[in-house]
Amino acid sequence: MSTGNFMTKFETKSNRVKGLGFHAKRPWLAASLHNGVIQLWDFRMGTLLDRFDEHDGPVRGVHFHRQQPLLVSGGDDYKIKVWNYKLRRCMFTLLGHLDYIRTVQFHNDAPWIVSASDDQTVRIWNWQSRSCISVLTGHNHYVMSAMFHPKEDLCVSASLDQTVRVWDITGLRKKAVNPDSEQKVSVGSDLFGSSDAVVKYVLEGHDRGVNWASFHPSLPLIVSGADDRQVKLWRMNDSKAWEVDTLRGHVNNVSCVMFHPKHELIISNSEDRSIRVWDMSKRCGVQTFRREQDRFWILAVHPEQNLLAAGHDSGMVVFKLERERPPYDVLHGGQLYYIRDRYLRMHEFASGRDVPILSTRRPAGTSAIRSLQYNSVEKALLICTDADSGSYELYQVPKDGGSAEAAEPRRGLGTCAVFVARNRFAVLDRTRQILVKNLQNEVTKKVAPWHATTNALFYAGTGMLLAHSEDRMSLVDLQQRKPVGELTTPAIKYVVWSSDMKHVAMIARHCIIIATKKLEHV
Repeated sequence: MSTGNFMTKFETKSNRVKGLGFHAKRPWLAASLHNGVIQLWDFRMGTLLDRFDEHDGPVRGVHFHRQQPLLVSGGDDYKIKVWNYKLRRCMFTLLGHLDYIRTVQFHNDAPWIVSASDDQTVRIWNWQSRSCISVLTGHNHYVMSAMFHPKEDLCVSASLDQTVRVWDITGLRKKAVNPDSEQKVSVGSDLFGSSDAVVKYVLEGHDRGVNWASFHPSLPLIVSGADDRQVKLWRMNDSKAWEVDTLRGHVNNVSCVMFHPKHELIISNSEDRSIRVWDMSKRCGVQTFRREQDRFWILAVHPEQNLLAAGHDSGMVVFKLERERPPYDVLHGGQLYYIRDRYLRMHEFASGRDVPILSTRRPAGTSAIRSLQYNSVEKALLICTDADSGSYELYQVPKDGGSAEAAEPRRGLGTCAVFVARNRFAVLDRTRQILVKNLQNEVTKKVAPWHATTNALFYAGTGMLLAHSEDRMSLVDLQQRKPVGELTTPAIKYVVWSSDMKHVAMIARHCIIIATKKLEHV
């Protein structure tokens, strides 16, 4: 299992984060904190949009409605609150639970909320009539999580009684067809359980209390995580449910576990300060992300995008497991060169032709490619990867133009590499020194660092370089071995030159800076 960095998109520092929920359409994330505050973040811009603090004590669950401007929260004050984030206020409070509320969730289409509580019950509420419509009894310890199935009339709950229960709520659906029959739960059914929701399966197999259980978005699968440090995968059909496999690796209580909505992966986090990614088909760990000090408590997966969020002792992090945009290079002749499935491919914008050019023969699962640059004159390909904390590979593309196996590439270490002439490329080594090399990978020139924080190189025409340091971009003349222009910039991700090389666009996370070829602001 590899230990590495996910693509972190956004991070916050705060009190302990116990609940998280993505908005389905907007780039928003709600975080409920142990100090009773609910934060509403724009994770794309990195800004705090709002905060709600009417709960008394920790807020452990939070969830956005898919269509309505509503947010639901549940806390240690035994209260479920429904907020209208457009009006920026609490609309109403649902009372009935007799102990801490662990999780809350809106149903995808019915006007329902499901809640799990330390009072050993799961409750289903109608947020339109503002009443409890079903009490699911049967667990004999704290219920740590409960969630609706995304498509079927099912609900799953996890409890410290060491079981996972799947509930059939078809009766509630039938009742909802005739709203008049959906009455508030009577005292009798409140005490002894409502017949509108009946337990379908009891999943036994964990040796300690179960903290979380989740449905797969489309397959008849459930995943659970428990204080026995194990993640278990379960399968169900119409008549029974059974344990499929156990995933071992966490060394402390598993706090939360979910299926990835887009890939055949399971993501779990734990009080052992790690997030682990598991391959569903191979049933093994494929990636681990660790924090030094902070225990993880909660996970959230975005319903539409390849985004995840994790809450820990001192804040939260929004991340991707992998880069979705393939490494690419656009030539002014109208060709796009990119790598997909280990092949260098060429796409012509005018004709739409898309053909493989070269097999890079990179084994599956090798380090991620950070960037590529194609030299059309010498038919050379320069790839920068994450291997060995930064390395490059130089490929010679066959001259005949047909797809072929590449000869073994020339390799070297360096945080980044770019072409600087027809037959020269520059490498930023780990001492921040710039090495100019020929296509045989031999050093022809060394340029001493002028900024100790230089971290990236970009193409700037023959014999020139753009070098980014902590807070500025420098235009470097390699012949003179010194900067000839500078501009204050944030961290730059991409650089694009105009076809006449008179202007350059430098793309940062939240802005685009346009300058002349001498690095003067336009």
